Amino acid sequence: MRSDIPTLNYKEFGQGDPIIILHGLFGTLDNWQTIAKQLAKDYTVYIIDQRNHGRSPHLPEFNYQILAEDLQHFMESNWIYEATIIGHSMGGKTAMQFAMEYADMIEKLIVVDIAPKAYAGGHQTIFEALFSLELDKIESRKEADAILQGKIADFGVRQFLLKNLTRNKEGSYNWKMNLPVIYENYQAILDNIQGEEPCESDTLFIRGEKSDYIQNDDLSLLQKYFPNSELKTVAEAGHWVHAEKPKELLELVRDFIQ
Repeated sequence: MRSDIPTLNYKEFGQGDPIIILHGLFGTLDNWQTIAKQLAKDYTVYIIDQRNHGRSPHLPEFNYQILAEDLQHFMESNWIYEATIIGHSMGGKTAMQFAMEYADMIEKLIVVDIAPKAYAGGHQTIFEALFSLELDKIESRKEADAILQGKIADFGVRQFLLKNLTRNKEGSYNWKMNLPVIYENYQAILDNIQGEEPCESDTLFIRGEKSDYIQNDDLSLLQKYFPNSELKTVAEAGHWVHAEKPKELLELVRDFIQ
């Protein structure tokens, strides 16, 4: 194992069999804290900041093989040798890549609203908006929100992104995420996962009814990579299933794990 693998920031709740939850692009572990605390009634739940996100280290390498390696290191460092892995969006691809490379460490796999395929993108407006913020000149989150509003109309998306702002010792703002490296490696995040053999682990794909990330045409692809998989659709949910329909998501997750 490489010596430069980072120690990831995480929170731990509950006791019982381990569940590890991985957030999506521009996210942090806090996005999943409400779900984690519910699952912690029966399990030990770890929510993790992936590298270049949240309070985890900022590093130049950023792709799914690296993120899978980070997860393996995290598990071994915390004496976890088998766990149920839940991943949303980018975190779902990390989880799938991990399953391809470390199948013996997977108890069950839950992938939320992402398929094992390359995507065309669609975050360019967000990147432009984030880079337009002059952090050393901004005096409040409200001011940052007003600037972002010119490029990002959706209030919820702006609030999600602004969770990445943190004050430094000088009193001005920094990004928690490593925005330049995420931008430079954006193509790697859009790419497909890499795997020679299918993963035989029991796998649940969950999609939002209003999201187009997992299409009906992708079903054969899900089966190709994960032959023991099933797909469930959450009604009235978009891409952020866990934020929009937490009760329905929890029900699916609990039923599948039990």
